[in-house]
Amino acid sequence: MIRPATPEDVPALLAIWNAEIRETLVTFNWIEKTADEMREMIATRPAFLVADEGAGPLGFATYTQFRGGVGYRHTMEHTIILGPAARGRGVGRALISAIEDHARAGGAHSLFAGVSAANPEGRAFHAAVGFAEVAVLPQVGRKAGQWLDLVLMQKFLS
Repeated sequence: MIRPATPEDVPALLAIWNAEIRETLVTFNWIEKTADEMREMIATRPAFLVADEGAGPLGFATYTQFRGGVGYRHTMEHTIILGPAARGRGVGRALISAIEDHARAGGAHSLFAGVSAANPEGRAFHAAVGFAEVAVLPQVGRKAGQWLDLVLMQKFLS
């Protein structure tokens, strides 16, 4: 089931997100999220959705405006992160579909994903759900002593 995140979800969401921060190059961030940051995102993002099969969040998706300024008000960027138990089961597809529906209902014209080039599974997932690679930003991130490329992927919603 896809549902809005609640403050009670924060410990599980932190476990999912911070594992990706600590253990992978999926995100270029190496500073773990805090409970206060997570609560603020849940409270202020247009949508912060979780996939939950009854035992707590398996993963989440959220989005914000792509860049600041009124000229970008119809262009959004999303984040989607799944815990290991959710992968390969259609959970990501359900979350991205719900985020797309929410963004579309709010007037979004397109949705971006910034995917680490070191994340071939993330690139394949986004391609499979209709995102196109529109740019590669070489060596814009640095983590674990490596320069990392960012692949921008876009899907038009209207």
